[in-house]
Amino acid sequence: MTASPDRAVSPYLSLRQAVRPAMFAYRLLAGDAERAGRLAAECEDLLHLTRDLLTAAGRAQLLDASPGSDGSVGVSPGVSPGVSPGVSFGAGAERQAELLEAYADAAMGWAKVVGGLAALGGTLVERGDWDEVRRLAGLLQEAGEVRVATDLRIQLGGAIWATYRDRLERITNTMPAAEIGGAIAALRAVLREVPEDYPDRNREVNRLLAPLAAAIHAVMKNRGIEMPYDSRVEHIATGGVAKYPDIVTTSLDELSAEFEGACR
Repeated sequence: MTASPDRAVSPYLSLRQAVRPAMFAYRLLAGDAERAGRLAAECEDLLHLTRDLLTAAGRAQLLDASPGSDGSVGVSPGVSPGVSPGVSFGAGAERQAELLEAYADAAMGWAKVVGGLAALGGTLVERGDWDEVRRLAGLLQEAGEVRVATDLRIQLGGAIWATYRDRLERITNTMPAAEIGGAIAALRAVLREVPEDYPDRNREVNRLLAPLAAAIHAVMKNRGIEMPYDSRVEHIATGGVAKYPDIVTTSLDELSAEFEGACR
């Protein structure tokens, strides 16, 4: 039997999907000779779990495709409503139990692989390998593990947010012009690097736009700069966009443009 990369090795998993965790682990191990200790151990564990998964899934596939003692062939999962995955019409109870056990082993194997990926993701977050975390979250998403991928992105978002927390806490309505540019850069970085899955990302950034706009307004006023008729600085400074976190990027762009054009 010739195996196609897209051949289903279980009711929910293709061979291409099944080996991607191993490919990810191999790439990490090969990419940096100094990766050692905990990260290397988790990668090796992931490789062993993936091998166990493929073994269990292959066993289920072979059992499903082979004829039973009465010559019947296993019914593919999902063929008929009410039929359990892999149950053969006319097959003996012993063969049915063996086939169901094989599928259960494959399912448990995949659960262990996903758990290993989640643990590896946590280690990568701690190490600051954020690009690798994004790739891993994408792998989980494509494999259908949406919730695990979201949890990993939230974990990543918390780590990135922590690196900017000190700078964000210094955004006030009394900032001098010399600090406003850095504040804008920090807010842009948060919107660019923190995943959208991170709870209240846009709302928290949007909350800081009011003091930022107030600081820009004060600088313009102190320098005698006339406010353009279409300026939104004062509107944002008084909380005019507080209820619209979905447009936070646009609002920040407007403040940046006015600051760059009038105060630099």
